[in-house]
Amino acid sequence: MKVFKFGGASVKDAESVRNIASVLKSAGYNGTFMVVSAMGKTTNALEEVVKLYFEKTDFTQKIDEIRQMHLEIADELFTDSASLKSEIHQFFEDLCGFLRRNKSPNYDFVYDQVVCCGELISTKIVSSFLNSVGIENTWLDVRDFIKTDETYREGKVIWEETEKNFSSLDNSKFYVTQGFLGSDPNYFTTTLGREGSDYSAAIIAYCMNAESMTIWKDVPGVLNADPRYFEDAKLLHKISYEEAIELAYYGASVIHPKTMRPLRQKGIPFYVKSFIDPKGSGTEIQNKLTLEPFVPCYIVKKNQNLLRLTTSDFSFITEEKISRIFNLLHNLKIKVNMMQNSAISLSLCLEDKFNQMEVLLDKLKSEYQIEWEKEVSLYTLRHFDEKSSYSFYKGTELLRQIIKNTLQIIVKEE
Repeated sequence: MKVFKFGGASVKDAESVRNIASVLKSAGYNGTFMVVSAMGKTTNALEEVVKLYFEKTDFTQKIDEIRQMHLEIADELFTDSASLKSEIHQFFEDLCGFLRRNKSPNYDFVYDQVVCCGELISTKIVSSFLNSVGIENTWLDVRDFIKTDETYREGKVIWEETEKNFSSLDNSKFYVTQGFLGSDPNYFTTTLGREGSDYSAAIIAYCMNAESMTIWKDVPGVLNADPRYFEDAKLLHKISYEEAIELAYYGASVIHPKTMRPLRQKGIPFYVKSFIDPKGSGTEIQNKLTLEPFVPCYIVKKNQNLLRLTTSDFSFITEEKISRIFNLLHNLKIKVNMMQNSAISLSLCLEDKFNQMEVLLDKLKSEYQIEWEKEVSLYTLRHFDEKSSYSFYKGTELLRQIIKNTLQIIVKEE
């Protein structure tokens, strides 16, 4: 069995859905598990619904906008879309019903029950369209298969149960299912983290002992730099798992950080290809490959926080102090992307997805003098050497560090 994953850009409108059928006919789809994301910016729109709900503001207009977008896509794809449109309406009625009945004040729990609608609706539309053009497939609710704990928005996979669930499937068939989603022991929806659809595909590849996994994107493959921020980006034809893990760790947006582990464990080849040019070579990721071509790789992570902590009494930053700080960061789900310490100070580059920085500072202010620089960017250059140019960023350099052949610079941009 092969696993294909199509992201939001590949299903953003009716023409994009039609293109998926063309890609499948070109690449072949027998014995394939296809993982599909929400359409376009649907997840962002559903996040806005959650925000309005907790602000006790009317959210129904936003839901109607999302509903209308999906109904229009169904109308464009089908001459008779009444049955599918009825299903779409039912999804949104269920969503409104949940928000009316909900008594939980847990933001993350509500978030997962709301945003899942994007993937569920998109896969219904894609599956129905593929069946209508002769690409026979079976739609599955991935929540019946991927089981997680109750960590909402960052569900941790219960592997043994998940593998058992997938073992019942016939790997000669063509399945269409959702990325990003799972369910907890009480069957409440969980999500696997933003951009978690890649991880979903890797979970399925692992459980189905897939012969390969392919992510279809709007770029030719994995590039050595994000073309939105860097000029002259080059296609990387071959990458080792180890290199891909390093790139993902430092923030390469084309690969989700958790994606590589299950693939590497079973030695499953991983390809990143273009749904615009499905015949293109793309990027191959496997064990023991040499980076080809061997060029520097540039990565930038925006919207970071630079935190400098200095002990109030000028005592040393000991292992015990660092341990307490990192325990706080773990509990608040704040990610450390870079750290640098001296005898009496600790500098941290932090990613605050859950808006917990103020809470963190409140817990640290009695023991430390605090400097907080918001909205900084973290630039990483892999395969750096002394001949490398420093012209890849603009702004004021706040901190830098070099570990072997990796340079990291924190910048306050102009």
